Parts: sequence; C-alpha cells; structure tokens
Amino acid sequence: MQFPSKIYIDGGDPEETKEADAILKKAGYHGLDGQTTNPTLIAKNFSAKNGGKKVSMADAFGEYKRIVSEMSKVIPDGKISIQVIGDPATFTTEEMISQARDRIGWIPNAVIKFPCITPALAAVEEFCEEGPVNITLNFSQEQAAAVYAATKTHNYDVYVSPFVGRLDDRKENGMDIVANEVEMFNALSDGHVNVLAASIRNNKHLMYALWLKCPVITLPFKIFKEWSDGGFMLPPKDFMYDSPGLVEIPYDELSLDKDWKEYNIKHDLTDSGVAKFWEDWKGIVE
Repeated sequence: MQFPSKIYIDGGDPEETKEADAILKKAGYHGLDGQTTNPTLIAKNFSAKNGGKKVSMADAFGEYKRIVSEMSKVIPDGKISIQVIGDPATFTTEEMISQARDRIGWIPNAVIKFPCITPALAAVEEFCEEGPVNITLNFSQEQAAAVYAATKTHNYDVYVSPFVGRLDDRKENGMDIVANEVEMFNALSDGHVNVLAASIRNNKHLMYALWLKCPVITLPFKIFKEWSDGGFMLPPKDFMYDSPGLVEIPYDELSLDKDWKEYNIKHDLTDSGVAKFWEDWKGIVE
C-alpha cells in the first residue's frame, strides 16, 4: 500500500521517528519516507533531555548531529532535512555553504535546509550541484518560483516547504500556497522542485494536501498519530477544502524564465521565522 504523497515526520525526537515508522509498517505501509527538523524542534528536544542546561555552540551542533544520526538509523532510505543555522543579521552566503558542506556528511541521507532569504538562495544556487536542498519558510508562490530559477543547475533533489499554519494564523489560506505551487510545478516539463507541505496543523490540511497529491507532506507527531488512529483515512475524490474566515491567496501566472534575483522573495513571515529559529537555538547555547 502507498499514499498519494510521501509522508515525513516533523520533529526533533528520534523516538517519534521510530514510533511513526513502526506504526506505518504495522499498518502494511513501507514506513516513513523522511524526516524534517529545524532549530526550534532540535532545541526543544535537547533542552527537555538536558534539564535546560546550556552548552557550547560546538556541543549543540554535536547534539544535532547525534539526533539526525539516530533518525537516519531508523529510516536509512528516507530523506532527513538538516538546517543551516546562524544569526540572520550576519549569516553570510559563504557561511551557509560551509555549514551545508559539513552537514551533508553527517548522514548519508541528508537534505540541507536553507531559509528562503536572499543570501540563502545564493548559497542554494551553488550548493544544489553538490547535494539535495530544501528551501524552508516559504510563504509565497513567487518565492517558490525563485527557488525553481535558482536550482536549474541542480544535480540532486530540490524541495520547497510552504508553511501552511503560519499563514492560517493571520487569516490567510495557507493551503492555497500549497495548491498554487503544486499547480505551477505540475505544468512544467521540468518540474524539478518538489513541494513539501509543512506546518500542517489539522486533519483538513492533511486531507487537502493528500487530495492535491502534494509530492511530500511533513506532519507533527500529534497530527500523524490522529491520522493513524483513524486508520490512515484518505480524502474522497470529491473532497472540498473548507476554510471559513480565511482570505484566498490567488494563483499567480508567473514566468519561470527569469533570474532568481528578479523575483520578490521578501516576506515578513520568512523574516520572523528565521529570527525565531535563531532565538530558539541561542536558548540552548552558552
């Protein structure tokens, strides 16, 4: 049996990875297809197990490596996203590439996550020839178009991660971004960018992403468990996504032939997300 989308777990605890993979296999599926992580999730897991004690930056990165190594043992054939981390005020393209080259060697199935900001896309443009990439904190179709343009010379898998829940939080229909990006890339003969639906908050998000046949969906363990407890229900063919009170985000007929720097990738939720990741990471570092 298989789903219309690849299923990842979003979290920072390898025990959740083990449990989710086991649940899928017990139900007759092949197991998890991958795992997404971010600085907030890793820091939260580390702080809980370390009694809130702070460690050096080197030790924090060492713990990140240990955690993803444990995840890799559980799903050796899955894709595991590892994020570059730095102060957004000073984090340079060169530093991101350096981190990416280090982290790609942590585990054999690593995918390097970069935020959807200008210095990061400059890093992605180069690094996509060296390893798989996942551009995160995506909140607009134009950002996804820029990712497509920046990775045309890719030699490895490319993912873009639209964050649904954070758009919903401010009364915009976050699932419209997923639908619009899936439509945009499905229309291309070279649709090399895989949409990875993230920040899934509820069953309706999940059902719509499955109905759209979004290439990848990453789920918090809580949402995954609710889905598994319900028997891994799939949406009916006539599924309709109901989003009362949320403002529609219309499809944009974008040209994908431009240089990535010509797209407007500025988004306040991306900026605040990068800042939050850094603040949470600093919370575990001396």
